[in-house]
Amino acid sequence: MAALKGIHLTTLLLSLLLIFWPSDSKHHYHHHHATTNATSMANPRLRRAYIALQAWRLLFYSDPSNITSTWSGPNVCNYTGIFCAPAPDDPDILTVAGIDLNFADIAGVLSPHLALLSDLALIHLNSNRFAGLVPLEFGHLPLLFELDLSNNRFGGPFPSHLLNLPSLRYLDIRFNEFEGMLPPALLQTRLDAIFVNNNRFTSVIPSNIGASTASVIVFANNNFGGCIPESISKLAESLEELVLINANLTGCLPEAVGWLYKLKVLDVSSNRLVGHLPYSIAGLAKLEQLNVAHNMLTGPLLDAVCMLPVLENFTASDNYFFEEANVCQNLTSFNDTQNCLPERPRQRRKSECEAFGRHPVDCVAFHCEGGNNGASIVAPVGFPALAPSPGHGL
Repeated sequence: MAALKGIHLTTLLLSLLLIFWPSDSKHHYHHHHATTNATSMANPRLRRAYIALQAWRLLFYSDPSNITSTWSGPNVCNYTGIFCAPAPDDPDILTVAGIDLNFADIAGVLSPHLALLSDLALIHLNSNRFAGLVPLEFGHLPLLFELDLSNNRFGGPFPSHLLNLPSLRYLDIRFNEFEGMLPPALLQTRLDAIFVNNNRFTSVIPSNIGASTASVIVFANNNFGGCIPESISKLAESLEELVLINANLTGCLPEAVGWLYKLKVLDVSSNRLVGHLPYSIAGLAKLEQLNVAHNMLTGPLLDAVCMLPVLENFTASDNYFFEEANVCQNLTSFNDTQNCLPERPRQRRKSECEAFGRHPVDCVAFHCEGGNNGASIVAPVGFPALAPSPGHGL
């Protein structure tokens, strides 16, 4: 509470300072390398930007590279990491359009005053030490197009207030401490890229994943559990990259994955998937990278998959595949180790393969109760226990 009072007091003092800031100042400043006249400096949007940035700077408690040493005086377009541009609704005045402090190693928290920057189109804060919650006020940035908070120490539940931003298309919150459930509303937005990997999200992948229009979805290294929803087939018109590494997924890889005809990258490695590799994957003519390693898949490594026209990297190691076409070895990068392929090197022991083969998986019987929500998993009687998947970075 004391900290909040301090912030409000600072805002008041800064506002009083701006009252006496002469609008006919003769100072000059520049955006990037271009200078502009002093009248732009006094426009109300830059005045608000000055208040917002000075209030935010007070919440920094470590800036080892002294990035914000330029953050003094009212010429905010001169501040390192702050980018100005003509206002979208009035090209005759300058406004703050972007914040880019990637790799600045700054420690602190986000200030709700940043919502005063109503023309912000991008916020890039990758690889810092920001912590705490994403302020609710961030839900009032109507022009925000890109938000990158990755590789920080943010926490709490998924910041659902960001999902109301009408212009947001790129959301990257990977490598943080967010936890709890992913809200289904995340997949009902117009986001083109969704990166939520390497957090502490639990529960399941929302069953409405097919409602998304994203071209890139990365849910890796969370503790979702459950199955890959069948509704994923509805992403066929948009999805190009699907990365579900180490998400504690179970069940069979659905045939619906093979209907994602624009897919270039499919990585479901380090889960607990069972059954055969769906033949439908052989129809993914644009697929460049396929990784199904570290699961419990069995059956043949399909020659039709290995013959996909642009496939370069196919990783199928650490499964129980028992048949392979020679054509697979012609790929630029191919790994079939630790399977049950008798003619190939570095395979599992014969006894291990035989023991696994005594418990065949019926993908109709191995299902997610309650439809595709993956609330709980039912395996066929006698199916062996599923070993935990190793952790992976992304």
